[in-house]
Amino acid sequence: MNNRRKLVVALGAGALAAPFGTFAQQQRKVWRIGLLSSENPSGYMTRIEALRAGLRDFGYEEGKNLVIEFRWADGKLDRLPELAAELVRLNVDFLVTHASAPARAAKQATTTIPIIMAATADPVALGLVTSLAQPGGNITGSSFFITELAAKRIELLKDAFPRITQVAVFVQPENPSSNITLQSMKAAARSLNVTLHEFPVSGLHEFDGAFAAMVKSRVGAVAVPELAMFLAHPKKIADLAAKQRLPVIGNSDLAEVGGLIGYGSNLLDLWHRVGYFVDKIVKGTRPGVIPVEQPTRFDLVINMKTAKTLGIKIPNSILVHATKVIE
Repeated sequence: MNNRRKLVVALGAGALAAPFGTFAQQQRKVWRIGLLSSENPSGYMTRIEALRAGLRDFGYEEGKNLVIEFRWADGKLDRLPELAAELVRLNVDFLVTHASAPARAAKQATTTIPIIMAATADPVALGLVTSLAQPGGNITGSSFFITELAAKRIELLKDAFPRITQVAVFVQPENPSSNITLQSMKAAARSLNVTLHEFPVSGLHEFDGAFAAMVKSRVGAVAVPELAMFLAHPKKIADLAAKQRLPVIGNSDLAEVGGLIGYGSNLLDLWHRVGYFVDKIVKGTRPGVIPVEQPTRFDLVINMKTAKTLGIKIPNSILVHATKVIE
């Protein structure tokens, strides 16, 4: 074999070997995910299990080739920049965030580590991505229809209680998603001749006072937006609503633990989907060109036990569309 042919063969062998060598190295690597949340783990265990299951589907498993570093802000949003910076210093391979405030903190902390949004409100409106189709930069993940869902819950309340005119709504002033959600709810309320009463809540200790104030305001029902703090404490909200005999609507988790109506995207599906994004990036796709996904599955849960306790009759026009009825 002449020297030129030897060179061509050697180059060809090297070209073939390189991808397989890289893949083998990836298979042996222990990947590190930094998970950044504005809340605490107590209200998120089912979502963390969905995250782990989704990662296992693509071959990433703790104790084998995966380590997850958790950082919880315990409802203190001002801690998020510090926690994000801490994860960056640990040189994690990915940052996984839930909700808009952690995603914003992660984006401000790094322009190189891939950021995967497990479930974020409206990343375009919040300036986190350029567009859903081409997010740009080092960020991708899943979004859910927070503004549309918030408006739909007001419509469902009106369908359930045609005479209702006064509805309480939780707001979280320091949360960047709170205002865009509130504006959507206000628009829906105006079209239905419903007046919204805003009750700010910034921590777990403020729920009791908020519900007491709602009773004094003589509202007919409570609408809970899908903000991280409210998602983390569905049982607290459902129990206080029951104590004050107020019908409450939120996401499906709320109805599962005693709220009257739950409507929203299946958040466990979104957390499970993180594994897909991780695998896509591991195999060479840049985060900024992976489209942000939106949910295709929505649940309407009616808690008839709660309806009976409150002496409420849910119209058949709503029941026929329920994906789950709790008897």
